Amino acid sequence: MSGLKMSQLYPVIMAGGNGSRLWPLSRVLYPKQFLCLKGELTMLQATISRLNGVECESPVVICNEEHRFIVAEQLRELNKLTENIVLEPAGRNTAPAIALAALAAIRNQPEKDPLMLILAADHVIQNEEAFREAVRNALPYAEAGKLVTFGIVPDLPETGYGYIRRGEVANPNTPGVDAIAFGVAQFVEKPDLNTAQAYVASGEYYWNSGMFLFRAGRYLEELKKFRPDILTACEKAMANIDPDLDFVRVDEAAFLACPDESIDYAVMEKTADAVVVPMDAGWSDVGSWSSLWEISTKNSQGNVHHGDVISHDTENSYIYAESGLVTTVGVKDLVVVQTKDAVLIADRDHVQSVKKVVEKIKFDGRHEHHNHREVYRPWGKYDSIDSGERYQVKRITVKPGEGLSLQMHHHRAEHWIVVAGTAKVTLGDEIKLLGENESIYIPLGVTHCLENPGKIPLDLIEVRSGTYLEEDDIVRFEDRYGRI
Repeated sequence: MSGLKMSQLYPVIMAGGNGSRLWPLSRVLYPKQFLCLKGELTMLQATISRLNGVECESPVVICNEEHRFIVAEQLRELNKLTENIVLEPAGRNTAPAIALAALAAIRNQPEKDPLMLILAADHVIQNEEAFREAVRNALPYAEAGKLVTFGIVPDLPETGYGYIRRGEVANPNTPGVDAIAFGVAQFVEKPDLNTAQAYVASGEYYWNSGMFLFRAGRYLEELKKFRPDILTACEKAMANIDPDLDFVRVDEAAFLACPDESIDYAVMEKTADAVVVPMDAGWSDVGSWSSLWEISTKNSQGNVHHGDVISHDTENSYIYAESGLVTTVGVKDLVVVQTKDAVLIADRDHVQSVKKVVEKIKFDGRHEHHNHREVYRPWGKYDSIDSGERYQVKRITVKPGEGLSLQMHHHRAEHWIVVAGTAKVTLGDEIKLLGENESIYIPLGVTHCLENPGKIPLDLIEVRSGTYLEEDDIVRFEDRYGRI
């Protein structure tokens, strides 16, 4: 198969989801697919980068509306931002998301039925060449009209994954190409340990990876056959798309009416044309802190350190320090994760229950599940340093050439002190340039704007004072990011 010329693919990367089991790093507004958990790239960026060496179009990324600027920035860093982000007004699971991508693919390439490679943005794959080889192995089947899923060759009886039972060897119907796939006999849910052990021992089962390869038109045909309600809703949602900067917005009302369904339930478990291609590539969906420990490089004591960490007499532990020194003494089999506003300490064998902590945080009306203390915006970021009854202090970083919206506030005044870079401030009808150690006062109710005209990041301290200090006290008049 390695000598077969690879057809050009249309990669689709699904970047929804919240990853609550990796709290406190993963939050609703900054979930795990946008984090650097292994290596220098985020999980989304690593998913895109492993396509290097594969002949394909620029990837289409499907994400939640609230993550759009994070996705755009991470694509821009890879030079892969080409008006290729499809926004979901709300999550409706994988069957509708893939339908939107298939409709977009056919719209973009009406003269042919594109081959879609469906990937998740939050998977780790250690052996990228083995991943690419599995994609090559799947191509003849997808070109022949099959719906290919990739089955991960299991190396242990994992109870956190669904499984696929393979059937008879599938004929690729391509002269000179050896069979390398199997018919799908059955999709099975997450098993208990004894059942998982039997699955692995049989050699007939694979982990369900959630990765697929098929022609866009074939997927839509099968979706129409088995779930015409999903297809109709997605067609209506795509009928009046609204291009916005680098984003494609679908019709919100039409998409919200779409049923919530996975591709497995909607299509793959029903179609007669499903085949599974084995993939043995060091795959993990990094669904917990223990799985991240397992795939990470460890020191001689079996520990994984990230950040400023000192461990003594510590074994087989995962220790993550975001913003300060973290030390451990005389412990083993722990997960310790420190962020600016939360600390998690857990037994490595009990990390699946982290989501129970997240549920409790939600129930108590707290915010630590929703956003970090440091919040990213399209123009940069801000870090909430301190707060009291009538004041807040933030450190604001504006990227070179970027700027905040022209705005005003009803309930707060602001004081800005520049600590690095140059600030261009519009205050009413005046424009002022401020350098390091210079400051300006923004009275309540006055229209103002902040920009970075320089070539280095602008850092300033913002002190808010007033009766109401939340982010929704803002009236925008102009905004380069379309947020009015």
